[in-house]
Amino acid sequence: MPKPDSGQGSTEGHIAAAVAAPLAEPAPPAAQASASAPAPVVAARRVGFLVTLVLGGLTALPPLSMDMYLPALPAVTRSLGAPAATVQLTLTACLAGMALGQLVVGPMSDRWGRRRPLLIGMIVYVAATATCALAPTAELLIGFRLLQGLAGAAGIVIARAVVRDLYDGVEMARFFSTLMLISGVAPIIAPLIGGQVLRITQWRGIFVVLTGVGILLTLVVAKWLHETLPREKRHSGGVGEALRTMRGLLADRVFTGYTLTGGLAFAALFAYISASPFVVQEIYGASPQTFSLLFGVNSVGLITVGQINGKVLVGRVSLDKALGFGLAVITLAATALLLMTAGVFGKVGLLPVAAGLFVLMSAMGLAMPNTNALALMRTPHAAGSASALIGTSSFLIGAVASPLVGIAGEATAVPMAVVQLTCALGSLGCFLGLCRPWRPRAEAL
Repeated sequence: MPKPDSGQGSTEGHIAAAVAAPLAEPAPPAAQASASAPAPVVAARRVGFLVTLVLGGLTALPPLSMDMYLPALPAVTRSLGAPAATVQLTLTACLAGMALGQLVVGPMSDRWGRRRPLLIGMIVYVAATATCALAPTAELLIGFRLLQGLAGAAGIVIARAVVRDLYDGVEMARFFSTLMLISGVAPIIAPLIGGQVLRITQWRGIFVVLTGVGILLTLVVAKWLHETLPREKRHSGGVGEALRTMRGLLADRVFTGYTLTGGLAFAALFAYISASPFVVQEIYGASPQTFSLLFGVNSVGLITVGQINGKVLVGRVSLDKALGFGLAVITLAATALLLMTAGVFGKVGLLPVAAGLFVLMSAMGLAMPNTNALALMRTPHAAGSASALIGTSSFLIGAVASPLVGIAGEATAVPMAVVQLTCALGSLGCFLGLCRPWRPRAEAL
């Protein structure tokens, strides 16, 4: 049974209880909570490997929904007779839906438990994905992708909330790194699957495959994911209480700092996801299969660094130090990409740009799990609402960044690099200005 380590994780847990005082009764110390954990939580921990696979599948669904579709963007542009900027809005709509959906599903899961909202969301996701395959126009596809994102948000927010139900401290950071290993397979195989699907059918076949994946995951969740939030810990209030809880969370400057830090880092990542199909295929002339291979290599880098974070650094190096180093590398990589795409070094080929993107993607393996863990350490009283705020900020900022990468057309990669550098600098600024990692955590409040 996982227990919080001494040091940073334990300290954060007690401070989080103090921060939560105006919102809920202080949570008991993590060690005592583990000793007297309700039966459903104990049962879930005993099947930890199975829970890990299920949660990994839920967190893999968003990148699978986004990345399998990426090699098809140029084909969708030609098929529906729409500009590239309009087709990119199908990504933005899905992302915005995932952001807004989390604000609804997160508080629902704090009130009614994790299973019921999750199953409803998965069923709607399957229906919306099947409808995307039938979209006759770009405008309707944008609308269906919005619905797909709204429903798919359930898996994202509830998976994080379940992790917070079961783990605390550095153990939570380790678990997030393990989830990254599982969910990180999706960005590797998704473009590869998408590229192969395009060999045998049109882009609509990608949504048919996603529908099948959604059905399978819904059945797995229904059979194997047990409830992790006991009734006595659920919130009984309605919308008003949910809003008060979120307002209280946002009033915690450090929680807000980690939330914005992670959101801006994610936006830098999503700028790459949104622009790379056009940058790699249209500007540098690579095939959909080559693009898929490069995308997979970058995802391997992200997974590898994430595992180094979880298996080597966590428990030996403070989460703040690991996060700060990751943000610094992301900023340096984004700077190099801007210099290369702007022609400062003359005309460069695909290989140097791909190398810069690889470094940027790999450093996300330090940024993403640690920001999630550091933020959720402060919120044992409202994991669903906190998870919703974390996810919503990431997806909304990413949705804003997405259309900006194509603002100058398909002939230049400079907008992508500008957006990435701006987001990286903003993320680093929030980390230093709001989280203040060099100060003792009690003072940072």
